[in-house]
Amino acid sequence: ALGYAVIAGVPVQVGLYAIPVALIAYAVFGSSPHVSVGPVSTVSVVSGSIVAVHAGGDPERAVELTVALALLSGAILIVAGLLQTGWVAEFLSKPIVSGFVFGLSIVIIVGEVPRLLGLPPVDGRVFVRMFGILTSVSALDADTALLGVVCLAVLFLGSALTRMVPWGLLVVVAALVLSNTLGLAERGVAVVGAVPRGLPAPSLPALALSDLGILFIPAIGLALVGLAESLSAARLFATQGGYRIDTDQEFVATGVANVASGIFGGLGVAGSLSKTAAAVRAGGDSQVVSIAAAALTLGVLAVFAPSLSELPRAVLSAIVIHAVWGLMDVRALRRYARIRRNDLVAATGALLGVLLFGTLNGLLIAIGLSLLGLVYRASRVQVEEIGRIKGEKAAWGSISRHPQRRSIDGLKILRLDSPLFWVNAAAVEQQVIAAVDATPGIRAVILDLEVTDQLDTTSTDMLHNLIGRLRQRGIDLYLVRVMFRARVVLKRSGIRDVLGDQHMWRTISQAVKRARKDHGLSDHARE
Repeated sequence: ALGYAVIAGVPVQVGLYAIPVALIAYAVFGSSPHVSVGPVSTVSVVSGSIVAVHAGGDPERAVELTVALALLSGAILIVAGLLQTGWVAEFLSKPIVSGFVFGLSIVIIVGEVPRLLGLPPVDGRVFVRMFGILTSVSALDADTALLGVVCLAVLFLGSALTRMVPWGLLVVVAALVLSNTLGLAERGVAVVGAVPRGLPAPSLPALALSDLGILFIPAIGLALVGLAESLSAARLFATQGGYRIDTDQEFVATGVANVASGIFGGLGVAGSLSKTAAAVRAGGDSQVVSIAAAALTLGVLAVFAPSLSELPRAVLSAIVIHAVWGLMDVRALRRYARIRRNDLVAATGALLGVLLFGTLNGLLIAIGLSLLGLVYRASRVQVEEIGRIKGEKAAWGSISRHPQRRSIDGLKILRLDSPLFWVNAAAVEQQVIAAVDATPGIRAVILDLEVTDQLDTTSTDMLHNLIGRLRQRGIDLYLVRVMFRARVVLKRSGIRDVLGDQHMWRTISQAVKRARKDHGLSDHARE
């Protein structure tokens, strides 16, 4: 929590304030008996980057903005959960989130290097900061750099040896002892400073309405990023435990946890995969573990908080770098390249968006890439011809994938491989006309709409136009396997009246029989 507070750009106690109330809130409202909530790297990174843009270097304003973000994102999640919009959780794809978090991790590490080495602060975009660090290495503080590098080495080497040891806690304790013994603050090593005892009284941030308006859109992105991590943890342990979670309830629970954290001056929280895994390994199988952890944190705040004042900031920078290092998932990028290159392009685009244009713009780019990817994939509809094996009454299927199937003379039976809607309506019309023009002597087209659950105005307008174009060629259109909601739209749009009931059938075989009767066609499979 101390390191996550540093990532978020606020005093360390803000991270501690978030823990107890968030744990209790989720224990009451959550649907998972295992998930442990609290400050996490992804939420802290996004929150810190948002706050840095609007705080203007004012530490007090940074705290107010951080708390406001927790409250806003929590309120958004609660409303979304109550409205049962759990499907929103799937909006940001894994490649997009991976690339976005990868880029944020680079930004955070570059931002922490000056504090780790005792260098002067460097402002600007990430590449400007990198150049500034390289040109100011000669100005590093030897004591700070030695302490920071040693702590970082201990964290990486210790984690490589065993993950059962709380290396972060050991490093903090050792650094506190060393700082007090050697008087590191007097030797010019930057320390945390005063940390108040106990949990603050409930309050709301003193911000203008204009500030809340500025934060609203970023808060939506923060809520999405946090929820993605929360649900990944909840779903993983639900699968392992053989139970189901309620996605909408998880929205509400995560939202309440964030609101509770914000009211008590804490930063944004989410379900943590690492914390949950640690609790499960320790034998925790209910939210009693979270309640106990909340009580322990309150005890630490009440008794030991002031002792953190001599903690060197370089130690926290080491903890932060170690925490976010694992978020730069190169193996995931390689996996995307192996499975589907478009996913690699999306992840790389989100990563570069953060590095080149900043976190807020990077978040918008990530969301835009998700939308673009969704629209692109939906537009790549394939209209394929289907047929059957001669002599069989059923077994309609793809002719291109199963050459033993044959089309029927005078008929073109077509099937969509994805739902028909406004994005791909024009492409469907073009492919149907192209299929008809490629085969002389077609008298009827049978269009299978089984995968289309519902239709929209654009798709019904396309069907109107398609009917007209086919009739100009002397060809009738028959629709088959139309779902109930799509049937309702067809009736409202007037297409059902234009076609007539004899041109809409529940099965392909029924439509084939009717089309043969209407046009005097034989049941002859074209070889």
